[in-house]
Amino acid sequence: MDRLKVLLQYALPKRHLTEIAGRFARAHGGSMTTRMIRWFVGRYGVDMTEAENPEVASYTSFNEFFTRPLRAGVRPLAASDFICPVDGAISQFGAIDDHHMLQAKGHRFTTTDLLGGDPALADQFGHGSFANLYLSPRDYHRIHMPCAGKLKRMIYVPGALFSVNPITARGVPNLFARNERVVCIFESPEHGLFAMVLVGATIVGSMATVWHGVVNAKRGNQVSDWVYDDQEIELGKGEEMGRFLLGSTVVMLFKQGTITFNKDWAPERPVRLGEQMGDRPA
Repeated sequence: MDRLKVLLQYALPKRHLTEIAGRFARAHGGSMTTRMIRWFVGRYGVDMTEAENPEVASYTSFNEFFTRPLRAGVRPLAASDFICPVDGAISQFGAIDDHHMLQAKGHRFTTTDLLGGDPALADQFGHGSFANLYLSPRDYHRIHMPCAGKLKRMIYVPGALFSVNPITARGVPNLFARNERVVCIFESPEHGLFAMVLVGATIVGSMATVWHGVVNAKRGNQVSDWVYDDQEIELGKGEEMGRFLLGSTVVMLFKQGTITFNKDWAPERPVRLGEQMGDRPA
C-alpha cells in the first residue's frame, strides 16, 4: 500500500494541484471557509486552545487560519544553546558523512544537492551535523530560529512537489534535494555558519520569510539568489524566521563540532518549538 501511494505521486499533476489548493487557501469564502476550517480542525486534531485566537469563525481565509500565531507563553524556550525551531516530528538527524545525510533507511542525499548545487557552500558543512524535522498538517506552521543569527544569503531552488510525509521519504530517492526549497544561510556569533532549508511539498501553497515575504509566489525554473551583506538582518533565538502553508519539512545544517543533539531525540519522535535541540560540545 505504501508503495502504491508513492507511485501515485509520480503520476499526479502535483504542480497543478498545488496551484488550485493555493487559490482556495487564499480565498475569503465566508461560511464555506469556516466549515472547511472546522472540518480540518476535527480531522487532524488541531489544538486551538494554544492559538492566540482560538475562534475558528474569525478566520477569513484558510491561509490566515493555517499560519495562526500561538498564545504568548505556550512554547517556553529551553536554556540550551540550540532550541527546536518548530512543532513537528524528527525525520532523521545526526552526523553528515562527508557530504551525505540520511533521508530514510536506504536513501541518502548530499548537502551540495540540497543547497542548490553550490559545492563551495556545501563544503562549509562537510562532516557537520543535520536535522530533518517534518511538520504535519495539524502542527503550528511558523518556523523560528534555533539560535541567534545574522542573515547572509537566501536561495530559491525550483523543484518537484512530492509530499514530504514519512511514507514518501522512505519511497522517493533524494526527496529533500528534489523538491522546491528555500535555503536560508545565517551566521551566529557563537556557533558560526548554519543553514535552514524550507522544503516545499504537494499542496504547500507558498513558503515565506519575515524579511522577504512569499518567496515562491511565481514558481519558475530558475534558481534565485539573494545576498544580504549590505543589510543588518539579525534574528534572536526563538524569533520567527518564516512559515509554511500546509505541512512540510525543515532541514538544518551545522558546521563540524557545533552541536551535540539532545540525548532524548530519536527518529519519529514528536518535538515542540522551544524544547532543547542540543548544545555545543563540551
